[in-house]
Amino acid sequence: MARKDALTNMRAILVKRRDALRNALAGDLTLLKELRSESVGDLIDAAYDSAQDEINSQLAEVESRELAHIENALERMKEGSYGQCEVCGGRIPLARLEALPYATMCIGCQREVEQSGESGGWPRETEETVGGDLEL
Repeated sequence: MARKDALTNMRAILVKRRDALRNALAGDLTLLKELRSESVGDLIDAAYDSAQDEINSQLAEVESRELAHIENALERMKEGSYGQCEVCGGRIPLARLEALPYATMCIGCQREVEQSGESGGWPRETEETVGGDLEL
């Protein structure tokens, strides 16, 4: 399969996952509101409900982050930069995109980011950064 065809298939997968996440997040929030309004019980029930709410909240946060990554990938597809590493500009291998369709970095650049302790972006700001300059 040609790279272009694979990227087209990837778009369909991302759109399906995005829609599923949107529906799940909307459903989770609606369900939480309904459960809170109906809850009547003792202290143990309240503690259990609180623990369940926390778990649901954490799951919703993870799903929200994944949704943001997917929307970013779809935007990159529109711009024509999908499949291109944001750091080095090289092509992200199809195998990586198939494993992680919203990957924004090639494996080499991702490893460098992880080994340097950076979590979100490239480059990262440090306490020694002065006047908005970034340390590379």
